[in-house]
Amino acid sequence: MTEGITYDLHRSEATELRSSPLLSEHRDAGAKVTEFGGFLVPLSYPSGIIAEHLACRNDAAVFDVSHLGTVLLTGRDLQERIQVTLSNDLRKIQPGRTQYSHLLDDSDGSVLDDVIIWWISPEVAHVMPNATNTERVCKALGGTDITSQRAVLAVQGPHARDKLAKLSPQAAAVPHNHVKEFEWHGVTAIASGTGYTGEDGVECAIASSVCREFWRALLDVGVTPAGLGARDTLRLEAGLPLYGHELGPGITPLQAGLDWVIGWEKGYFMGRRALELERERGVNRHLRGILCEGRRPAREGFAVLLDGTEVGVVTSGNYSPMLERGIALALCGNSVNLGDKVKLVMDKKVVMGTIVDTPFYRAKR
Repeated sequence: MTEGITYDLHRSEATELRSSPLLSEHRDAGAKVTEFGGFLVPLSYPSGIIAEHLACRNDAAVFDVSHLGTVLLTGRDLQERIQVTLSNDLRKIQPGRTQYSHLLDDSDGSVLDDVIIWWISPEVAHVMPNATNTERVCKALGGTDITSQRAVLAVQGPHARDKLAKLSPQAAAVPHNHVKEFEWHGVTAIASGTGYTGEDGVECAIASSVCREFWRALLDVGVTPAGLGARDTLRLEAGLPLYGHELGPGITPLQAGLDWVIGWEKGYFMGRRALELERERGVNRHLRGILCEGRRPAREGFAVLLDGTEVGVVTSGNYSPMLERGIALALCGNSVNLGDKVKLVMDKKVVMGTIVDTPFYRAKR
């Protein structure tokens, strides 16, 4: 759950971009800093994207995802507001749990944003939108933007919990898709058993006043700092959709293969009627995985050709460090099936591939 990856290493800070409270820590660690979603964020550290990717797959890595928004919702009508605004059914969970959901365009059912709900207590929830959509989500739900008050650190990987436990056994013990409060240096923080890498892990929301100490403590116990570049290759290997690529204007949850995000059993919610109409007439394209024949991947915008006929478009593509092959996601018409051999073309660039199921790589938990 992030915006499309667009890197700009040369943009001036005079444009008053926002930043994580940990920006100086990233620079001290030698990170390349880029503009993303109106924020300055670390792209990679001196070890490089592939090394950071492998650290997350094989050990533990920490990502500063403070650019993601936090919208605070409070009150006894919290559940009702979420139910009529977002696509998923909050009745599936209870306070102390998390849920992935969508904010939909009411006219065509396309995804205006994808969010994670941290339902902390009966009358308190944090809704986590993508950075560029925080204001939109805040207005839709009627909440308060508290993004600037905290840092969010995603500790991910097969040994993430073991290393996090050296700082906070309480945070490390939060179950998958649960959320709970814990104390760090006398300040209340929040741990969520979530992430967007395909690995197990915990996301920690830490007050800005103590987040530097938390970051340094994670590095001291052997957690590898990782940037936006590795986060993108990890989520792609896991087959996870990215806002601005696999989700966004004109793309509905049904097309993205995310039917489970739709609360058909509840009543009205924004975009419901549009999705019902799409389901009745039949979904005309679906998100597919493509395994490339060599190390070179197709990139966003490559046309997908089946027997010489254009049948889709690549939405994301990159090199997979675990498979040592190029991989891609593409929105394709209904004529495309698993096992089909396809040609991916842009200008004079050609990549051959096979339609495969996702995820491309499944973590060993």
